[in-house]
Amino acid sequence: MVKRVARLKRGAEIQRLLETPIKQRSAHFAIHHIGHEGLAALRTMNTSSAPNLSTDHAQTCPKPVDDEVIELVLGCLVPKRHARRAVTRSLLKRQMRSAAERLAEALPNGHALLRLRQPFAPKQYPSACSEALRLAARAELDQLLQLFVAAQSAPA
Repeated sequence: MVKRVARLKRGAEIQRLLETPIKQRSAHFAIHHIGHEGLAALRTMNTSSAPNLSTDHAQTCPKPVDDEVIELVLGCLVPKRHARRAVTRSLLKRQMRSAAERLAEALPNGHALLRLRQPFAPKQYPSACSEALRLAARAELDQLLQLFVAAQSAPA
């Protein structure tokens, strides 16, 4: 079975991840991660106290989609100040998601946030969506995630 990588969308979850220390960084990117032990705090923020309805029948109701177990939830953050053009931001987010999907089996479970922390040099990559920028981002993200996996699997 292939490990499922879901998207992190809620602002509160992204903010919570940004408050955690950086787990691994490269020249342009950083990764924040919360494992299963830290997820309980995130879940309590997202649960609402909905009353039980008298029309609910536990035996006949299908399992809610929200209860599905997702092993890795990934968020990608590319600020406008580091990538002015939407084309560049989209390219970098696609590279972030594809790098995480390529290494999903090795990545630890939990919530992760990949973010661009330094802009790519415009003189080196003048085109907003160049092949050179795509390849440079891909190589750096692969290296970053491999270092992160190695650091997480190393004994403390």
